[in-house]
Amino acid sequence: MLDLFVDIDAPIPDCVVLDTDARLAEDTEKIAHLNTGDELREQCELRHIPVVGIGEKMNSELRSNGRRRRTATAQAVVLAHPSHDLPQYVRIAPMPGASAEDAESQLLQLIGDLLSSGAAGLYVDTLSLELEASECLRVLNRVATAVPAVTAAAAVEAEEGSSLFLYLSPDEPEERLRYLLGNINRSAWDGVVIGGEVREEDGAVEGAGAKATALATLQSVRQFGSADWTIKVAAGVHEPQDAIDYLRAGANAVLLGSGLVFAGPGLPKRINDAVIHEAVQDMAEPDPPSFWRHWGWMCLLGIGMMIGGFLAFIIAASTVLLPYDEDFLGMTRAQLKTFNGHLLHFMSHDRITLAGTMVSTGVLYYQLAKHGMRCGLHWARTAVAASCIAGFPSFFLYLGYGFFDPLHAAAAIILLPMFLLSMRRNPDRPYRGLVTLINDRIWRRAMWGQLCFITLGIALAVGGVTIAGFGVTRVFVPTDLAYMQVTTGELDAFNPRLIPLIAHDRAGFGGALFADAIVLLITALWGIQLGQSWLWRTLLLGGAPAFFSALSVHFDIGYTDVVHLLPAWIALALYIAGLILLYPYMHSQSRSASPPESTTRSPSRL
Repeated sequence: MLDLFVDIDAPIPDCVVLDTDARLAEDTEKIAHLNTGDELREQCELRHIPVVGIGEKMNSELRSNGRRRRTATAQAVVLAHPSHDLPQYVRIAPMPGASAEDAESQLLQLIGDLLSSGAAGLYVDTLSLELEASECLRVLNRVATAVPAVTAAAAVEAEEGSSLFLYLSPDEPEERLRYLLGNINRSAWDGVVIGGEVREEDGAVEGAGAKATALATLQSVRQFGSADWTIKVAAGVHEPQDAIDYLRAGANAVLLGSGLVFAGPGLPKRINDAVIHEAVQDMAEPDPPSFWRHWGWMCLLGIGMMIGGFLAFIIAASTVLLPYDEDFLGMTRAQLKTFNGHLLHFMSHDRITLAGTMVSTGVLYYQLAKHGMRCGLHWARTAVAASCIAGFPSFFLYLGYGFFDPLHAAAAIILLPMFLLSMRRNPDRPYRGLVTLINDRIWRRAMWGQLCFITLGIALAVGGVTIAGFGVTRVFVPTDLAYMQVTTGELDAFNPRLIPLIAHDRAGFGGALFADAIVLLITALWGIQLGQSWLWRTLLLGGAPAFFSALSVHFDIGYTDVVHLLPAWIALALYIAGLILLYPYMHSQSRSASPPESTTRSPSRL
């Protein structure tokens, strides 16, 4: 498994500082903004991807309007104060048109400044050295030889292991490439980076079209370069198959650039899955763990949730109130019905909706335990763990309304040990299912389906928090009171314990909905894979009880306010659309979910 790194890829025309301090501060801020990449880094889960590096492009030129230019350390300011603890690599080059002597001087100054600011390594751009091959070679050798003295003068500690790489164009002329690789001081360099852009008269083009020439360049580097070199390739990695081809051809790592534009931020994880899939093919699959080791306890917890949900549904659809509810109120259900004919209906609607949510959550827990945790899938364990951690504390929401539910407490006491036992001795194991290698039509459609479920998960989480918040504060929304044709003052005057009882139901439903949303959201983010039909059925069966109970009870009791039900209808639309869009992808049994499309893709012009 390869080390993870982040690259700050910048041709050095942007490493120019003007004499004017105000302009320098302004442009340094721009560079810092371009360098952060936090959003992209989080989406790609870099800390969990040991194979893929992200190239953060910073291509800007600071123009002095005739003022004197000098080589600068604007990027050093950014390097010295990173927003992460990952190693950073910087691509450097001399100013355009620089002579051999000037190029050498500029490169050495940059090396000293950047390494002393925390750069883990540097990529020296050979294409920007607009020199004959012999002069280019002389500059590279002199720079590499002088690096130890420069780093020592800049007080860079040797144990930091700063690396020096040659940065080659994917269409590097073969004759020039052979000359450089055959005569360069190999021991002074740690490897080669094959870039992603192809230079043209009016700029540079980066895209999938550079892959063929990059593969040829990669083979030449492996043939004529040092066997100990680390080779990184950035050209045209738009889908997992591209990365696999490079790694099979001898690359040690791939860098992502235009691929993140065309394939989205999930590309690093897909590449990582493909690499792991290749690695485990020849490894014997371990025996599945016993039911009682860990995953079986989560299955039992899911079954308990489903049983509890069904019982709650039966009670809510019939008597509505339990004996201890009537004892708390000091009233019978007949007295409540006499006071307001809609009151019991309203309480029933809260409890039936909660029951459906419990069944849905139980289905998800059971399925993720049986098909995910049993196979050691990290995302499945994370999903149920995060959901339970969010769900169990919701019991203590009763502190906000003052009604202690003994049945809720008993269920929590029984189910909590099952959750704890399911988390013990549960190591992660590599995913062995199918992985998609190409960005075909069915995969693109599945991404829209995944987006539907991610949106649904986020919306349900927001809804759960909102409902729980109302449960411990205002309790009712305006449409609730309009349906019952009553005010909170009238309810409180009739029985001061009535609102706390209703608040208990509402807060409990909010907490359950939030727990359900968490497990759904994590499943949608990380669990959707090619050919995983069991997960599609899980989404189908997991959502049906919640939507059926929530919508049917509203129509049954006549609570059909459009504004009140609009979020539920939107959620149902996302649910159905997601299932339809995901069906072909999650029921496919081949690496390519549909016939291959044309491999021609539009390049991105820099």
